[in-house]
Amino acid sequence: MAKQRQGLGLLALSSTFSSPQSQQCSSSGDGRQVCRSSSVQRAFFYVSLYLVAIAQSGHKPCVQAFGADQFDATDPGESSSRSTFFNWWYLGICASATVTAAVMSYVQDNVGWGLGFGVPGMVMLLGLLVFLLGTRTYRFYDGGGSGAFSGVGEAVRAWRKSRRRGEGGGGGGATVEAEHGELAEEVRGMARLFPIWATCLLYGVLFAQPPTLFTKQAATLDRRIGPSSSFQVPPAALQSFLGVSIIPCVLLYEHVLVPAARRATGVATGITMLQRIGAGIAMCAVTLLVAALVEMRRLSAARDADPGAAMPMSLWWVVPQYVLFGAADVFAMVGMQEFFYDQVPGALKSLGLALYLSVLGVGSFISSFLISAIDVVTRRDGGTSWFDDDLNRGHLDYFYLLLAALTVLDLLAYLQIKK
Repeated sequence: MAKQRQGLGLLALSSTFSSPQSQQCSSSGDGRQVCRSSSVQRAFFYVSLYLVAIAQSGHKPCVQAFGADQFDATDPGESSSRSTFFNWWYLGICASATVTAAVMSYVQDNVGWGLGFGVPGMVMLLGLLVFLLGTRTYRFYDGGGSGAFSGVGEAVRAWRKSRRRGEGGGGGGATVEAEHGELAEEVRGMARLFPIWATCLLYGVLFAQPPTLFTKQAATLDRRIGPSSSFQVPPAALQSFLGVSIIPCVLLYEHVLVPAARRATGVATGITMLQRIGAGIAMCAVTLLVAALVEMRRLSAARDADPGAAMPMSLWWVVPQYVLFGAADVFAMVGMQEFFYDQVPGALKSLGLALYLSVLGVGSFISSFLISAIDVVTRRDGGTSWFDDDLNRGHLDYFYLLLAALTVLDLLAYLQIKK
């Protein structure tokens, strides 16, 4: 958490650097002065950005695993409450993200990036202080190791010890096998998660679309709140509709769906974790079909509009795809968190949650590769890219339909694997 705060502080500092006088500046279309950054500025920015990423990789899986560890797995009541913890955890994350998307996107667009990065840095500092204040109230359970890497380290040490015993020809081989046999079984258990992890990767690809292509799509629309209003909603602020959808959906899931499903299935959590993930993936396919239909409508409106005229289509057209994706998140995202936490042994809980986070990271890389490959293919022989800078000439609708088809195929593979 401290590293993340430092990274955000450095990002805020990097955005306040002024360009050297020797740098060439030009005027943007809205009259603002735009100056190219120096190599030192870019290096400082990327170092800050990667410091935040490194901090997130340690902070996110560990703090969530630590929170879930506060529930005693040997107590039936607390074990059942752990599933509720994952729902409320995600609700809290999305509530804060909703406020951030709505407020900080406006600050960054209209005030400055220094304050836009500085405020989250101060909030992280406050979060660290609150975390430290609760130190005396936390519960610690001995899971046979001090963390994920201690468990892996024990397996490596046991393997090296068995090698030395084998080369020396001494006795005790059976003892060594007993020492690391349990750890070897844990590693095999982790390997058995790979098929589920692999089929969840496409969800990581889909998760990358709302902050990128959905936002780019929304930027072309009429973003005024009303026909007579001069205030325009920042495109990035539309991501707040994800949280607006997730918060009530979590409450409905927890207080309506789970009790009803529990009576029907007899399962304490209403539906199983794998069923929850599968339902989320299926909802993503519906979301992409809706997004494709909205994009077709947008392209038709752009063709019919007079050249140079404002887009005669309101931002409210894209809200349903954000809302549907938020509802899918409640199933797929929370389901993955609980599943990967539940399926790994005690010493590897944070590593299990890191597996869930890696779905999003690897999925983002796959999304970038897919977009780059399609861009190259569609530009060939003088063609127009699906992702042309002028979206009115592109075809995001084709890309959304492609993702919808891939999601259906992925869902079929997932259903076969989880049997």
